[in-house]
Amino acid sequence: MTTDPLTPAARALCDALSAGFPRPEAGAAALRAAARAHLGELPPAAGASAHGVPVRRYEGTADTVVVFAHGGGWVLCDLDTHDRLCRALASRTGATVVSVDYRRAPEHRFPAAEDDVYAALEWAAAAYPGRPLVLAGDSSGGNLAAAAALRARARGGPPVAGQLLVYPVLDHRLEGPSARTYAEGFFHTTAHMRWYWQQYVGPGGDPAAASPGLAADLRDLPPALLVLADCDPLRDEGLAYARRLSAAGVRARVQLHTGMFHGFLGGAGLLPEADEALDAAAAWLSALSR
Repeated sequence: MTTDPLTPAARALCDALSAGFPRPEAGAAALRAAARAHLGELPPAAGASAHGVPVRRYEGTADTVVVFAHGGGWVLCDLDTHDRLCRALASRTGATVVSVDYRRAPEHRFPAAEDDVYAALEWAAAAYPGRPLVLAGDSSGGNLAAAAALRARARGGPPVAGQLLVYPVLDHRLEGPSARTYAEGFFHTTAHMRWYWQQYVGPGGDPAAASPGLAADLRDLPPALLVLADCDPLRDEGLAYARRLSAAGVRARVQLHTGMFHGFLGGAGLLPEADEALDAAAAWLSALSR
């Protein structure tokens, strides 16, 4: 009998999420509908236009401003699906969180989403002058946060104090052992991830250009915290990126959560590990401004 690498609570949540989530061949509309199912009524939050990009602001009392990009394979999810996560970050840190409603694929392919997150970063720098800016995101949003940090370095600003990368998408090749070991049965599948890449880059596009994990030079990037799930097809590319950052002289910390799957932070309140990960990320964010 094979032992399940997920904790019992994580397995129950993983299976419940998987049961209502279509295969990639169902298409973008079906996947988007599944991502928004059971959202319920959301509390109001302030909106703004960040150089034409819609954002949602969760105002805090601390100095730090977090520019957040939601996950969803660049195709699904939106401000509403990640409202609870943004509120959790804001409440645990006191930071102001700016959630970015970037353009989604396949209607808008690379680099549209990356352009929008960087535009939101520039807007936040002007809207909150002198305050520490952190780029953050989960999954494909982690890809966009890492890409925006690279772009900010290349363009000489805005200055970024840190990057919080939650089970980020970093390497289109999906060659690590985790992409095979956890290809099926752990909610986020390798087949879904390959489909997301196809939608984002499009025919004839260059996926390497959209892969921060393949950037030639990682020097002089802001400190990074990578929050990873052990039972995730993307685990190994996250670990590889952390190693490359460290080798380039960048302060990089990894929080690897065993028995967890891709997307487990959405289980805050149900999974103790999700609350622990949020608390640890909040402590790291708070320490950046000291």
